[in-house]
Amino acid sequence: MNNKNKIIEDVWRDLLLHDKPEFKINAQQFSKEKLANPYVLKTSVLRKISATHFRKLKDYSKNEIFNLCDLLLKSGRPGEKSIAYEWASRCRNDFAKSDFARFERWLKKYVNGWGSCDNICGSIIGVVIYKYPELISKTVKWRKSKNRWLRRASAVSLIYSLQKGAQLKIAFEIADTLLLDEDDMVQKGYGWMLKVAADSYPADVFKYVMKHRKIMPRTALRYAIEKYPKKKREEAMSKN
Repeated sequence: MNNKNKIIEDVWRDLLLHDKPEFKINAQQFSKEKLANPYVLKTSVLRKISATHFRKLKDYSKNEIFNLCDLLLKSGRPGEKSIAYEWASRCRNDFAKSDFARFERWLKKYVNGWGSCDNICGSIIGVVIYKYPELISKTVKWRKSKNRWLRRASAVSLIYSLQKGAQLKIAFEIADTLLLDEDDMVQKGYGWMLKVAADSYPADVFKYVMKHRKIMPRTALRYAIEKYPKKKREEAMSKN
């Protein structure tokens, strides 16, 4: 067994050791859809396992780590997928524009739930498109994809930039495209994006919400106005 395979085996063995009720949460409470395997390891447990094994990679290059992430993702097991995204995120200071293609492939091939979607968008794709904003043009096609997670990703991947006070115009363009999307996961995604944008641009986002509030799905609207004062929330939710 080569060293890379041994590292993957060690990760899997550690995950199995923690495959106990006290280390798990019921993810079903966060989803309307019935999950095949609702009991997943707690984030704190996964992070501890991830950190333990990442120490073994101190002499690995970024691409060697990404290749290990590929192996973890191919397993299809949620715990290994989470660790793959965690390891990739630890390389964020070395992200290059050319890495986007790999990250997009991971998104399209391995994301099948809101947790993994938000994970890869928040700590990986969001970081690289903030660093290289010209890459945002490559995410435009996600907005009209038949894949719900790509549509959600088009919004959620911009959150990192918005937290830095950037890309408000693009956020509104995304919201325009997703405005009437019937999928609640997409509605929550772009609603969340607007909520984050409101931290830096409260007046602009509230103006946008008021302009579209009569047609915006209530799920998206509630997310978007969550941090506003009660009076403004009532104004936005009013049917008048």
